[in-house]
Amino acid sequence: MVLPFTLQQLRIIKAVATETSLTKAAEMLFISQPSLSKQLKTLENRLGFQLVNRHKNQISLTEAGKLLLQYSERILTLCEESCRALNDLHIGNRGILRIGTSQNIATYLIPRILALFTKHYPQINLKIQVEPSKVITKNIIDRSIDIAVIDDYVPQSLKKKLQIESFIEEELYLIVAKSHSITVEKKKIINKADLYNLNFIVFNNESTIRKFIDTVLIQNNIKIKELNISMELNSLEAIKTAVSLNLGVAFVSSLALKNEIELKTLEIIQIENIKLSYPISIITNPDCDRSKAFEFFYNELLTSKNILKKLKSNSL
Repeated sequence: MVLPFTLQQLRIIKAVATETSLTKAAEMLFISQPSLSKQLKTLENRLGFQLVNRHKNQISLTEAGKLLLQYSERILTLCEESCRALNDLHIGNRGILRIGTSQNIATYLIPRILALFTKHYPQINLKIQVEPSKVITKNIIDRSIDIAVIDDYVPQSLKKKLQIESFIEEELYLIVAKSHSITVEKKKIINKADLYNLNFIVFNNESTIRKFIDTVLIQNNIKIKELNISMELNSLEAIKTAVSLNLGVAFVSSLALKNEIELKTLEIIQIENIKLSYPISIITNPDCDRSKAFEFFYNELLTSKNILKKLKSNSL
């Protein structure tokens, strides 16, 4: 459908209603009076209605003119709003950012980052997707997620399609109860061989976190099949509680131990000559355009990187 009017003609109707003078209306719009009169006449011909009563030096809107004015004001207001919205999007005063992450990070790391980000950029609408890392990387490639922070290794087959940047190096800690024999004997470091004499509390066998921890252990030449598994639980909080009750020991990400370290409810035991670490990475699609919201969040991640390192060093 071809509209019978232009935005400029709607502006003319609004200016005429405001100034009640064709000359002043033309001056208001920075056009000549003959040009204004010509466009007004063209609009009336197209609509088939007289829009302006012309009487000597006075003009006023007809009923049709007043009706069109009502819609003109609404249309022009929406046009102005759309321009402001697009400008806001360009300079980052609004926008939507889709962030992907894995369960462990969503629980213990992302909230800290989001707290800093939303304080600085409350106008940005954040949509968080929590899925296994394989799903997150696929969604990055499919462009249904803008940026991701994950704690798992990206499959080699997908690396060429992604931009992967190291965020922080995270550690797995061996935690024991304050009343555990290791703690009572005031041992802070044990040998790798000692691991096979301990009773471990672990996640359920099908758990993604269990598989991830097993992968880290295997990479450090720890024989996971020779570890004595005394209990399997499906909750990290349940595992920490069971350990605190001296029902066994567990490997837990340092991210999940902030409160326990501060309250000193658990002990961390080091393994001689072994550091169980793994990368937390920032994942993006190099072929996607980066919005202002993306740039703001990415820069916040870099700022958070240094803050998190200081928090870790201060808590240990």
